[in-house]
Amino acid sequence: MKRNETCCFTGHRKLPKEQYAEIEKVLEKRITELIEKGVHYFGVGGALGFDTMAALTVLKLKERYPHIKLILVLPCKNQTAKWQQKDIDVYEYIKSKCDKYVYTSQYYYNGCMQKRNKHLVDNSGYCICYLTNGNSGTAFTVNYAKKNNVVIYNIFEETNKYNVQ
Repeated sequence: MKRNETCCFTGHRKLPKEQYAEIEKVLEKRITELIEKGVHYFGVGGALGFDTMAALTVLKLKERYPHIKLILVLPCKNQTAKWQQKDIDVYEYIKSKCDKYVYTSQYYYNGCMQKRNKHLVDNSGYCICYLTNGNSGTAFTVNYAKKNNVVIYNIFEETNKYNVQ
């Protein structure tokens, strides 16, 4: 895989329900634009919230663009240990439909999520994020991506252009 053909995703686990449809619409538009620019690989961290939305959107777009690949970069094998069953079911569905999945660690430890996030960024030329604040794992990942000259698209900014924060 080449970095200029790869996009990763990072975002918050909780998304505003009232904006869910708009976030999904802008996300699909951004991914489609990148596909048309020659991006073939899409790396997702497998977390709840934005990661799940991104993975499902890539899977949906694979119907129209069968050459694209969804790669899950998972932090550990027991990531879903404290999740609700409905979330585990969606996670397992995504795993069953992705083109490849890898674990950056066998088991959870303090720092395994950051290791996963660095792996995603280190292998990407683009990052689509949903970042609302500067004090989060998502902010760490976006800042790391900026330092590594990754092109960033923040869906939050695109869906909140006219809202004063």
